[in-house]
Amino acid sequence: MEQVILRTEGVTRIFRSGGGEVRALSDVSISVPQRALTVLRGRSGSGKTTLLNILSGLDLPNAGKVFYGDTEITALSERQRDKLRGKEMGFVFQAVALMPDMTALENVEYGLRIAGQSSYKNRKSVEKYLKEIGLEKRMHHAAHMLSGGEQQRVAIVRGFAHGPKILFADEPTAEVDTATAIMILNIFKRLIAEQGLTIVMTTHDPNILEVADCVYTLSDGVVVDGND
Repeated sequence: MEQVILRTEGVTRIFRSGGGEVRALSDVSISVPQRALTVLRGRSGSGKTTLLNILSGLDLPNAGKVFYGDTEITALSERQRDKLRGKEMGFVFQAVALMPDMTALENVEYGLRIAGQSSYKNRKSVEKYLKEIGLEKRMHHAAHMLSGGEQQRVAIVRGFAHGPKILFADEPTAEVDTATAIMILNIFKRLIAEQGLTIVMTTHDPNILEVADCVYTLSDGVVVDGND
């Protein structure tokens, strides 16, 4: 197993609402190995998405620390966290949030521009990725003309096209059929093997555990099982 790229120490996250509070995470300490597929699993409401958001610096814990390499994410300013995410991290969310009138190719290129990279210089690579993910004949179609599974695949390419070191994916196979889910997982494994990418994803699908390198199971905000 590769060295650790990301880790938490005693992370607790409490959400306050309507005069009460919900403890989404409680004293969570995990390690994410580099160049591997780490899966956060659990039922809806188990805390896995909250943990994913904290690992990536999109949210901050009420207590505990998060380290990306030697950098303590939880000690950074919001601007510093934004800069770190833009340079080092990629994201695939449950809501794919594509620009509906842009083509699949243009959506990925738009993501590159947001990351501060030249979409023109990277066009051949983007076309290659879209072909590999089975969208060779659909890359010039507007996003609103694509199926849900096709949109998810575009979102995945957009998530890693700028060359991040770590990709965070929230239930990337939840809204696709079995064949597409297998295709997505194969792409993830190839990105890890060929590009050295680290991937952290959430899921409630037990079949995904067979291809994971590291699995943490959450229940009611607590890690109840884990291997690394």
